[in-house]
Amino acid sequence: MLQLDFTLFIQIANFLVLVFVLNVVLYRPIRKILSRRKEEMGGFQGMIEGFQQKSAGCAKKIEEGTVEARKQGLRQKETLKSQGLEEEKQMLRKTSSAAADKMGQARTELEEKLAGVRQSLGKEMALFSKELAEKVLGRSL
Repeated sequence: MLQLDFTLFIQIANFLVLVFVLNVVLYRPIRKILSRRKEEMGGFQGMIEGFQQKSAGCAKKIEEGTVEARKQGLRQKETLKSQGLEEEKQMLRKTSSAAADKMGQARTELEEKLAGVRQSLGKEMALFSKELAEKVLGRSL
C-alpha cells in the first residue's frame, strides 16, 4: 500500500521544480516562437490582402482603360466613316455637276450641228426640189 512519508514531499518538490524548469526552458520559448510566428503570419496576411487589393484595383483600371479605348476607337471609326461619306457625297456632287455640264455642252454642240445640217439640207432641198420639178415637168423653171 501507499505510505505517506517525507519522500512524497520530495517527489512533489521534484515535480514542481521540473514543471518550473520545463516552463522556463521549453514552454516559454516555444510560446514566444509561436506568438512571433503568429504575428509574422498576420503581417504576411495583411500584406497579401494589400497586394490583392492593389491587384484588383489595377485590373479594374485596365478594364476601364480597355472599355474607354474601345469607346474612343468606335467614336473615331464613326467620325472617319461620316467624313468619308461626306467626301463621297461631295465627289458625287462634283462628278454629277461636271457630267451635267458636259451633257449641256454636248447638247449645245449637237443642236448647233443639227441647225447647221438643217440649213445645209434646206439649201440642198430647194436645189433638189427644183431639179426634181424640172425633171418631172421636163422643162426648166
